[in-house]
Amino acid sequence: MNQPPRYIAIEGPIRVGKSSLARILAERLRGRTVFDTEDNLFLNEFYEERPGAALRAQMYFLLERFRQLRDLRPAEARSALVADYLFEKDKIFAYINLSDDELRLYDGYYELLRSQVPTPDLVIYLQAPPGVLRERITRKARQMGSQVETAISQEYLEEVVRAYEHFFFHYKSSDLLVINTAEIDFVERREDLEELLRRLTQPVKGTQYYLPLGSSVEARKRGKSAVGN
Repeated sequence: MNQPPRYIAIEGPIRVGKSSLARILAERLRGRTVFDTEDNLFLNEFYEERPGAALRAQMYFLLERFRQLRDLRPAEARSALVADYLFEKDKIFAYINLSDDELRLYDGYYELLRSQVPTPDLVIYLQAPPGVLRERITRKARQMGSQVETAISQEYLEEVVRAYEHFFFHYKSSDLLVINTAEIDFVERREDLEELLRRLTQPVKGTQYYLPLGSSVEARKRGKSAVGN
């Protein structure tokens, strides 16, 4: 990458490839990675829909993400920082998972903490339709020998995808590159990765879209329309 941003955040719904791309970019940039917390004491009971579990799980994530990001100081870091999440992710899920009363409590904490975390120079938003994400969730569950993520309903997965599309349609805080990953696999296919990395050598100003050369016409149509839904 030519004169890369100092702080890059990668976002998107579950199993879209955030952590994999973060590792690859950090290696290429000789930078360091910042990974979202996966250890949440309340996550299993949230998937089981126990009363109050959504608020407990959300507050746990909020505090852990805040602790992780508040002291990054990317402008002072010796190398680039690549995170596999954006702090605002927490609010995306809060508005999906919490009741109105719970949101009033959550919003007070969120607004207090948000002003204390740095804003990325560049955000990379990875898109994929729910059907593709479901296939990747199932494949990952077989590889990991864990069925926790397979408990996510199709309705919930679709709601998450819509919430991300709505959020990034309005996102203006950083330069934004939107990447449709429905028909590319930059982890398994070297040519997909190299094409993506070539795109990332070019500057991103405002909101821009990356549509891989190998994508079908239908994938290109989805990439152009998805953020506007």
